[in-house]
Amino acid sequence: MKVLVLASGGDAPGMNKFIATLYKKYGKSLYACRGFKGLYENEIFPASHFKPLKHENEPGCCIYACRFPEFKEKKYFEVAVQNAKNFDAVVVLGGNGSKRGVRALADNGVRAVFVPGTIDNDVEESATSIGFDTAVTSVVNAVNGLMPSMRSHTRAVIVETMGRNCGEIALAAGKKLGAEVIITQKEQLDEEALASLIKTRYEKNLATLIVIKENICDIAKLATRLAKVVAPAEVKSFVVGHLQRGSQPSAKDLSVAHKFAHGTIKAIGTDALPIAVMLRAGHTILKKI
Repeated sequence: MKVLVLASGGDAPGMNKFIATLYKKYGKSLYACRGFKGLYENEIFPASHFKPLKHENEPGCCIYACRFPEFKEKKYFEVAVQNAKNFDAVVVLGGNGSKRGVRALADNGVRAVFVPGTIDNDVEESATSIGFDTAVTSVVNAVNGLMPSMRSHTRAVIVETMGRNCGEIALAAGKKLGAEVIITQKEQLDEEALASLIKTRYEKNLATLIVIKENICDIAKLATRLAKVVAPAEVKSFVVGHLQRGSQPSAKDLSVAHKFAHGTIKAIGTDALPIAVMLRAGHTILKKI
């Protein structure tokens, strides 16, 4: 049986554990490529080429990850489909967008499996996704290293997390940090209310932590505008950035990746493809898509 695995979109801590677990099962029969772009270009290699066992517990994605919006275009998609049909199963790691790609492949005769591999945790049917716990932990660790200085000067700080169109990282990290404000949608951004809160807390010698999801506003400019209103209180901005992708996978994410891999192996052995492998109450569930 020939199996192809690819990561569509961004990398996520724990992906290498997933890939290594598949490699232990399929060995020379496991192949990999750089996302849907690699599938279209037919740049497909034996998974052994990427040394998955060497990178098993490391962050990143040893088979490389790639965004390829052109996959939606007919001329690219049709070529990718023909290349995908050279395999008995195609396993796609990614978020909701990747799930739609799997559905499109399946509608065109490809035996496909979708696995939630995204720090954004934007796959609603699954309790979590590969990389989410590490992303949240990275935010918490970074801000815990930042706040002692903010408190020493009674400053306010606006912290931006990743998440694209999903606020799960900001929400989970903000709650763990005890943030005064968590903003996951543009409608929640009220500069007047933020200024009032910062002023009130400053007068009580208290720092203010505001956690906000990316793609809502330019937080550096927001900090500048607020600083003019709340002076003499200071307002800083801090973008956690790619630490959320590049940090060492948490024990939870390594466990989650291992469970998803075994669920994927089970899915490949069925005749019911396409299937999405979801995680609920600590167990994988195979869901027809």
